[in-house]
Amino acid sequence: MNAMSSEKRRYQLKARAESQRQTRERIVRATMELHREVGPAQTTIAEIARRAGVQRLTVYNHFPEEAELFGACQAHWMSLHPPPDFAAALALSDPVERLTTALRDLYRWYRETEAMAEKVQRDRTAARPLDELLEQTADAALAELADALSSGFPGRGRPSKRRRTLIGLALDFWTWRRLDREALDDDAAARLMAAAISAAGRA
Repeated sequence: MNAMSSEKRRYQLKARAESQRQTRERIVRATMELHREVGPAQTTIAEIARRAGVQRLTVYNHFPEEAELFGACQAHWMSLHPPPDFAAALALSDPVERLTTALRDLYRWYRETEAMAEKVQRDRTAARPLDELLEQTADAALAELADALSSGFPGRGRPSKRRRTLIGLALDFWTWRRLDREALDDDAAARLMAAAISAAGRA
């Protein structure tokens, strides 16, 4: 009898944990969809709960802090739209070719994720937890990439610092957005920026 009761208890706990996992996934998915559609600033807990089919309190129980919800949403989005792997680009010996390839890969990813990226970048200053998350993740990753791309060019001092600044600018989402609005495809935009950065470093 005790063995049967223990087995039943384990089954109930397992079923409860699975139910909670599914509920959490629905909340994260609903949040992600709303961020892509209207942006984080316009996303309300009430609408998240409605889309996820839960009560508002359930959302708060799973995500007591806004930062936790932003982090889970970002992780889920990245699992569906992983950023480029820049290993192949960084392995190229020519610094201009390396920069061009990395920019092209990044610009293609920006095009794929534009609907989400535009709203998240637009709203980040309106939500401090979101801004902090992006500083620690996306911003840090781009800064690391900019350092790696800059280090491939010869030279030191002021020209090198100027080139690093321009590479950081070239990697920015809003730079890609402006280039796209100028009717440049991703390859042409990458080549234009790489040529400009290379020339600036020699000035």
